[in-house]
Amino acid sequence: MARAAALAGPTVTSWEWIFFGIDSAYRLSGRSPTARQFHPEWLGAGGLFSSRHAHEQSHSAILGFAIYPLPIMSSTTATFPEIPRVQASESTGQKPPKRRWSFAQKLLLGMLGLMVVLVFGGYGFLQFTESKIDRIAASELTSLNTIAAGSDDFVNVLVVGVDDRSTLPDDWDDRFGAFSGRRTDVMIVAHLVPDESIQMLSIPRDLKTDIPGHGTNRINASYVLGGPDLLVQTIQSETGISIHHYVEIDFAGVGAVVDSLGGVTLDFTYPGRDAISGFTTDAGRHTLNGEQAVAYARSRHYEILKNGQWVSTSGGDISRTGRQQEILIAMFGQVTSPSSAFNLPSFLPTFADQITADEGLSLGVMADLGKSALTLKSKNIDNATLPVKNSKGADGRAYVVPTDDTQAVINAFLAGEPFPAD
Repeated sequence: MARAAALAGPTVTSWEWIFFGIDSAYRLSGRSPTARQFHPEWLGAGGLFSSRHAHEQSHSAILGFAIYPLPIMSSTTATFPEIPRVQASESTGQKPPKRRWSFAQKLLLGMLGLMVVLVFGGYGFLQFTESKIDRIAASELTSLNTIAAGSDDFVNVLVVGVDDRSTLPDDWDDRFGAFSGRRTDVMIVAHLVPDESIQMLSIPRDLKTDIPGHGTNRINASYVLGGPDLLVQTIQSETGISIHHYVEIDFAGVGAVVDSLGGVTLDFTYPGRDAISGFTTDAGRHTLNGEQAVAYARSRHYEILKNGQWVSTSGGDISRTGRQQEILIAMFGQVTSPSSAFNLPSFLPTFADQITADEGLSLGVMADLGKSALTLKSKNIDNATLPVKNSKGADGRAYVVPTDDTQAVINAFLAGEPFPAD
């Protein structure tokens, strides 16, 4: 009874089983720094099925699963003397009776067979999914910081939303204007504070900064001038926040991921619209598809219908970062919803196919982060935008610059403490 209670354990969500399976399959591959190697002696005499293990109180960890010692005796002849094989009777021609498997033996073999199918099936799904991620070679992202094994430091991930209109679906409304090339539209540094929160810090794209080797400019210009590596270097220099991993996704990718989740649900106090991005909504709770979610996240001229009149919410780019965070939080809530497990065959490959990431951000690393994140809820996400104010540079260009509150927000992020109240 005690062992049965121990095996039952706490109730877990379907996504916890999914990340558990991915992590187990990843460990099986041997590619994880903490992967456990399989040893044949686990199954032989003196291993899992030995009498020695029947008397031990500890359990063995195989492929990430907790395997409890089974009370099966050793197969040595010292315990079971060799029994002469029964031969068919020469006089009667009768064959000896066939061995009959007990129900417990059949159940055990069935469970072991199912375990093998699930683990190797999960490994195949892992390989298929990971192959879809577009990787940036380590030689092209030398500015990333490494984090020592066993370190208690936070793993900071830079999430970059790229404005690339060449990849937009043909059936989306033409509300993006004429623009060629790629530029950064969203820059969010995120990390997980174990058992407490997920912190997200948005960096305004018009932040005035000194780009190494290129002088003063808006911070998003670093991506155009030197790609992801110069962007990482500039953000680290400007904020003092170490960046360990890099993830990039464009507008079309965000829409595809949202659609793979069945949409994202937001609450609107008032009817809203943006004539430029094309977003419109009635008041109330609504589920947005991928195109609608992108239109809302892009909105810089958002208006609400209040007291019979359309009123601008103002805020421009700063207010837009808040809407971007709303979409990300809604996506997190959808991912952690038990019902979203049915979207697994669509969501994970779609997510992998739509992102570009550094080589070190493997699915094994993401699975570890995902398992920890699943202990949290949307309300545990602590989000903020770097405090800034409008400014005009000597070059006549419009910028935003830090305020007296900026460093306090950065310090809170570095310490993993709640952001200061506005």
